[in-house]
Amino acid sequence: MNYTRLGRTGLEVSRLCLGCMSYGEPNRGNHAWTLPEQASRPFIRKALDLGINFFDTANVYSDGSSEEIVGRALLDFTRREDVVIATKVHGRMRPGPNGAGLSRKAILAEIDASLERLGTDYVDLYQIHRFDHATPIEETLDALDEVVRSGRARYIGASSMFAWQFAKMLAVQEREGFARFVSMQDYVNLLYREEEREMLPLCASEGIGVIPWSPLARGRLTRDWDAATARAETDAFGKTLYEATAEADKKVVEAVAHVAAERGLPRAQIALAWVLSKSVITAPIVGATKTEHLDDAAGALSIRLDESEIAQLEAPYVPHAVVGFS
Repeated sequence: MNYTRLGRTGLEVSRLCLGCMSYGEPNRGNHAWTLPEQASRPFIRKALDLGINFFDTANVYSDGSSEEIVGRALLDFTRREDVVIATKVHGRMRPGPNGAGLSRKAILAEIDASLERLGTDYVDLYQIHRFDHATPIEETLDALDEVVRSGRARYIGASSMFAWQFAKMLAVQEREGFARFVSMQDYVNLLYREEEREMLPLCASEGIGVIPWSPLARGRLTRDWDAATARAETDAFGKTLYEATAEADKKVVEAVAHVAAERGLPRAQIALAWVLSKSVITAPIVGATKTEHLDDAAGALSIRLDESEIAQLEAPYVPHAVVGFS
């Protein structure tokens, strides 16, 4: 495993982050395709065996059960100081007022709830899952600053939003002396490259670590275009990400298959190697529900695509409408 610093911090993270949305009780929340606890634990153990020290979850994943499963597994399999645990806040956790969003009340309640589920006194990275249009930026950032200063989080990060929103938040943090975002978790893969226009250059300029979600486009880059999976059939959010550009996206998938065939490698390794080739990327967040998913991810670390291969992979891309911010 290779390790790198997260943005301009001294925090060392593995070049792969295990995304834990796939681990959660199927009867909790709206992710019927998730693996329950006993089926999840071998993947967390294997990730640790591969040298992955970076684990990402969120309070909303399977109604909190992802945090519970991840927390118990890490407590059983490793030492707290040897892993970097990231979680997120924003989505609705209960009905009624103050059950979602980034108000001071919501943030301070949800960090404590996440820590209880994870079974730890602190998280290494606490991220806002989306931008909250209903709460003043200053209120959100002041609350996050308190979370850091109280020791409940070591660092804070953000996730999918417009570059101007992120830039404004960074400016407020600097002006007020608040704890600064150190990472951006956004949507980057060969099927969706809109973040290359503004967000990735902003992160490079500001020294922000980039930890993209869905680097394999929910597996679409790893299989034939018409192949179906249980997740693809039941993941309502995932369906909103690709339908409008299906014809162009199919050509990208075919390009991945062509380069993979020429190399004699799995498609997943080629698609992930493309993400890793971008200098601004710190650690793609990879999901794993089959053993080969983690093997392919680890294998991608040693692949170096040449300029002609990158050109082949990128050539079919067409501009996409902005998605993933809600």
